[in-house]
Amino acid sequence: METHENDTKPFYLNGAGFAGKKPEIMLMDPVCTHNVWGGTRIRTDYGYQADGDDIGECWGVSAHPNGDGTVRNGAFAGEKLSKVYREHRDLFFSRDKDLVDSDNRPYYEEGTTITKPEDVFPLLIKIIDAKSDLSIQVHPDDKYAAEHENGSLGKKECWYVLDAPAEGGALVVGHNAMTHNELAEMVRDGKWNELIRTIPVQKGDFVQIDPGTVHAIKGGMLILETQQNSDITYRVYDYDRLYHGKKRELHIQQSLDVIKVPAAQLDNCVIRHDRLDSELKENELQQIYKCDKYNVMRLKVTSEALIKVTDEFFTAAVIEGSGSIDGTDVKKGDFFIIPAGYGDAEFKGDMTLILSEP
Repeated sequence: METHENDTKPFYLNGAGFAGKKPEIMLMDPVCTHNVWGGTRIRTDYGYQADGDDIGECWGVSAHPNGDGTVRNGAFAGEKLSKVYREHRDLFFSRDKDLVDSDNRPYYEEGTTITKPEDVFPLLIKIIDAKSDLSIQVHPDDKYAAEHENGSLGKKECWYVLDAPAEGGALVVGHNAMTHNELAEMVRDGKWNELIRTIPVQKGDFVQIDPGTVHAIKGGMLILETQQNSDITYRVYDYDRLYHGKKRELHIQQSLDVIKVPAAQLDNCVIRHDRLDSELKENELQQIYKCDKYNVMRLKVTSEALIKVTDEFFTAAVIEGSGSIDGTDVKKGDFFIIPAGYGDAEFKGDMTLILSEP
């Protein structure tokens, strides 16, 4: 059963690399996907030469078998991230780290090869361009995914709003059912307007989506998503739209199995841009959100910033502007990894980045 959100297999972008003056920093070539709800902004706004007007996602840092990114520069140029992670663990963790609870996820199936949990790259960072509404959906936690999805990781994720319509920007976060019976009845009867909880959002807002949270990205939104390395999505509702003449598969029973009732309070899910901006100090790392799966941070560089990278690797996405990291040029849309034990990373320029660590 296909339970991932992508409508076709991802395709790879292997454009011209640029010579890394400091090869320890790994610049990434992304993987893009065609989606029924996708648009053109991954090409027009971020410069990736992806053909078509339905490019929904750009997997900037990914080692998932459905979209394994390629290192662009340095000693590992041309190699898949999953291979580098598997064979050079010291680049990612300079100390032992328990990435998952062994009792929740006994193994992970990558194609036909079953690997140990610690062999799975923990994060997936992507840009999502929603020209139209994504399906109403939900993700399982590690335990449910392990038992029902061939040992896959569950999917905890978060959204940083890169752009939103000036009027009408919105996301679905949670639902209004108070009991499981009420939830099942509303889903069965198609009472979607009563069930789903839609909230207004603006550029710079942050939303945490725990497993079991009903959610959807609405049309016109541009999102940077930080998530567990998983591609498991259960569709609850897809507006009865057609893709290549057919309705996409729904996963009603799995959704009812994992949706949490009642839904979390919005205060526990949403951090507004005005609060984040009030706490931001230029040229200093700002923590946005930290949980058991990731630590998400923002860095606004206006001149020079020094970030110390010690026991764990950092991922980074340039979301505005351009600059350099220890002499390696980067620009809006670039994704890269700073290895564990790197020490002081010197950022220069005029740019904003979203960074994360597991």
